[in-house]
Amino acid sequence: MLKSSEDPIAELKAVLAGQRYHPRTISNYCGCARRFLDYLEWREIQVENVTEALVSTYISHASGMLRKRHGRSGPHQHPIPRAGIHALLRLVQGQWPPPPKAACAAEAERFAICDEYGVWLREARGLAPASIEALIWEARHFLTWQFRQNGDNSLMSLRVDDIDRYMEMRAPKLTRKSLSAVANRLRSLLRHLHRVGRTAIDLSPHVIGPLIYAYEGVPSILERDQVAAVLRAVGKDRTLRGLRDHAILQLLATYGLRSSEICNLRLDDINWRAESIRIRHTKTKACSFLPLMEPVGEAVLAYLRAGRPAIDAREIFIRMRAPYRKLRMLDSVVRRRLRHAGVKLPGKSGAHIFRHARAVEMLRASVPQKVIGDLLGHRSAESTVPYLKLATEDLRAIALDVPEAELLS
Repeated sequence: MLKSSEDPIAELKAVLAGQRYHPRTISNYCGCARRFLDYLEWREIQVENVTEALVSTYISHASGMLRKRHGRSGPHQHPIPRAGIHALLRLVQGQWPPPPKAACAAEAERFAICDEYGVWLREARGLAPASIEALIWEARHFLTWQFRQNGDNSLMSLRVDDIDRYMEMRAPKLTRKSLSAVANRLRSLLRHLHRVGRTAIDLSPHVIGPLIYAYEGVPSILERDQVAAVLRAVGKDRTLRGLRDHAILQLLATYGLRSSEICNLRLDDINWRAESIRIRHTKTKACSFLPLMEPVGEAVLAYLRAGRPAIDAREIFIRMRAPYRKLRMLDSVVRRRLRHAGVKLPGKSGAHIFRHARAVEMLRASVPQKVIGDLLGHRSAESTVPYLKLATEDLRAIALDVPEAELLS
């Protein structure tokens, strides 16, 4: 957080330069921030006390001034940029947007339940941050709906028909799979509410969601020639982004890693002398040490030498634009490279398709299912089965003949 004695614009300029923003972007951000500070001075408001509502008020005011100055209106009106203002507020207040404050008793109750629920999910269940975020979002959504429909103190009298009405409200815009996920998240919340004594009975068994058949959500599969085509196409792209994407796709195609495992891969996870790579499996919290295959090592080394921004972060794969920080998802990278290679798939086309393709390729090479599961970082054999569903023809080819006597019995 910025000290009150410092010049916020000079400090903002230094921070943006340290994050390697383009000089023109730094100038634009600082200009927007300076005009916002002038507005605050005119209103006699300290920047430490700025709220989201005040920022919206300023945007409306600045837009009106722009219309008066240039005579623009309607759809051709250029929006007032907020990025510079947000950067200034993050610097001064330490966090932006600020944490929400309860405006009434119902909101205070909702905040308290969600905070308590989040601690339990993190410390007792040990869930990943992304899973906790999804569960908390559903809890917040449900509690807001419940308090609005039935009052601030209605949890103790929560009934089955309340649950049914909430699910009916959520259903219209969701697919079967998404609605099933809503039902699972709601069951988790209801179990927690009963566990801590906020509801009289455990209503989680009464949440009715759509029936999802086992393994029906398996994504599309890449054939070996399609994988080769994608790697060949991205290998020809010698731009900074191309070097990064080539290293990512080599890791996906060679090891079948999860998107998060690649995003969390660190510089010290690669032992160049021993030619090995350490993988931290995000779901099981275990580590695997795999041989560093030559195509992977060459692609990663080329990226580190010529494509990676020179920053202090220890993660290998970094965004290509400021602020430079580690990548969070790879689906957009995969879709872009599939499109450039001319590979079209009928179903899902995120990073996970390489994981399925690697599993099926190993099955076709007669690799035991246990070994496949170990490479993919699975805790149990059941977790590997969905990845092999797409190889049904291969499984039929190795099916054992059943003796006729057993069929008759």
